[in-house]
Amino acid sequence: MDLRNKLFELSDEKYKKFHSGLCPNTDNIIGVRLPQLRQIAKEIAKGDWRGYLENCLEDYYEENLINGLVIAYAKCDVEEKLQYIKGFVPKIDNWAICDSFCNSLKFTVKNREIVWEFLQPYLDSDKEFELRFAVVMMLNYYITEEYIDVVLKCLDKISHDGYYVKMAVAWAVSICFIHFEDKTMDFLKNNNLDYFTYNKSLQKICESLRVDKDTKILIKSMKRKK
Repeated sequence: MDLRNKLFELSDEKYKKFHSGLCPNTDNIIGVRLPQLRQIAKEIAKGDWRGYLENCLEDYYEENLINGLVIAYAKCDVEEKLQYIKGFVPKIDNWAICDSFCNSLKFTVKNREIVWEFLQPYLDSDKEFELRFAVVMMLNYYITEEYIDVVLKCLDKISHDGYYVKMAVAWAVSICFIHFEDKTMDFLKNNNLDYFTYNKSLQKICESLRVDKDTKILIKSMKRKK
């Protein structure tokens, strides 16, 4: 059975409607759950994954996501993986593919320095999902003692009208706050974030179960008014 037929066999109509509602302007969702897509990608990655990627289909959301997951799971050296990632990033066209792909690039943990350099052009991109890719990679792998200062500087420089960039930056700021409260508090008191992104950052901090009640009261008091 070819992959596309298998995906349609695994389709769940209720999940398709649910996930389509979470991904506006994405009308090519078959309706297969992420754990099933991960399992398919892992099986492909065990075999001739290079041959698969040379001929893979990408008409449907699930096909595109599987392609990204295969790249993430494939065993190869860092330079080769980065070349495949470079080829895939322009194909990211919604937040769900972006975030699932980034979350799967676990090789970054052992290769932070080289991946950091790889991310720099994307942090300067004017394309919404290329920039979101870079931000989500930062919040997944670079909110560490070594990188927190430069991450906050990068977030402060981002200026883009795209909703999914703003939301990613706000998400990243909230994760920074959870792990490095003092540094992030200083950042919140002096930053160049736009009105929406700044206030959304505060909201996401307050939504965290890892932030205490008194701190949330303080954070709420910092909201900017138009």
